Amino acid sequence: MSTTEDTVNAPTITTAPPGVRLREATAADGGTVAQLVRELAEHEHEPQAATATGEDFARALEAGGVGCLLAEVDRPDGGTEVAGMALWYTTFSTWQGRHGMWLEDLYVRPEHRRRGIARAFFGRLGALCAERGYGRLEWCVLHGNTSAQAFYRTLGGAPQDEWALWRLDGERLAQHGAPGAPTRS
Repeated sequence: MSTTEDTVNAPTITTAPPGVRLREATAADGGTVAQLVRELAEHEHEPQAATATGEDFARALEAGGVGCLLAEVDRPDGGTEVAGMALWYTTFSTWQGRHGMWLEDLYVRPEHRRRGIARAFFGRLGALCAERGYGRLEWCVLHGNTSAQAFYRTLGGAPQDEWALWRLDGERLAQHGAPGAPTRS
């Protein structure tokens, strides 16, 4: 099946499943977001990589440019609990001349999976992109996460195999910002 067929046949998602509410995270949710990121890092077998604190997320959410949706579910005792998150930030495409959205992390706690929460997140993110005139919604997925890849295809998503993700971080990034750092043209 071609990407065009996948996109045309992808279902439109406008609401969350019964008993699930999506809401935008605020700075007050920084600790919750940090906890969900730590759980995601554990799931991906890299707990040491998640060093951001609740205060870090509170500052980022307060400053803008970063957004986060939280899914809350009803508990049997009448309360609610956070079931997952979709954390994103704004990008810009020079080819389109428009902003876009980068989905940095999508995480649904294991006990709440297969309830339509991830699909609802994509529905709301797609609506945000449409409301804001964004030209694209992009994200990465681990090569070995074939179940997520299959899910993304049901949404009409397609891998960008011709691109490779590159990164500078830590000491190597710091070296480029150091006074007198060598430059190459």
